[in-house]
Amino acid sequence: MSKKIVVITGSPRKNGNSFAMTEAFIKAAEAKGHTVTRFDSAMRKLDGCHACETCYKTGKACSFDDDFNTIAPSILEANAVVFTMPVYWYSIPAQIKCVIDRLFSFVVGGKDISGKNCALITCCEEDDMSVMDGVRVPIERSAALMKWHMVGEVLIPGVLNVGDIDKTDGCKQAAELADKI
Repeated sequence: MSKKIVVITGSPRKNGNSFAMTEAFIKAAEAKGHTVTRFDSAMRKLDGCHACETCYKTGKACSFDDDFNTIAPSILEANAVVFTMPVYWYSIPAQIKCVIDRLFSFVVGGKDISGKNCALITCCEEDDMSVMDGVRVPIERSAALMKWHMVGEVLIPGVLNVGDIDKTDGCKQAAELADKI
């Protein structure tokens, strides 16, 4: 069955390792007949949540008009949401954190977004797998709060420079993740 998948990236490096895995996932998902909508958060105008709690009061997800109001309708319609990003300083990159924080708008706005599949694709420079906990744990907890089903995670350590991902099976794992959506 064809599904609508939203992919939200968090890297500003277009030729980077997380983008290579993102592209491998998208190619595999589309080959399975899924529709994929991609949002590169680092190339968008996005601000953090203002905590005004006026979400959806103006008909849009956020009263502060930026690119989240373009992303939110796609998330609402999606069957699955996939977050892809590198680890930045042991945590989620600021570029995608704005999107993640503003998922709050669905809760405040009374939107039922439960039942979606969710997945994570991430990588980091260090070889220690626990370095990715700063990305993995918040995504898992956010998914649980929204009653999303975590269907898989691709966690690739030891990549920093452009192309380092090619020395791993990260792109293969990302492509295989499409089977779990």
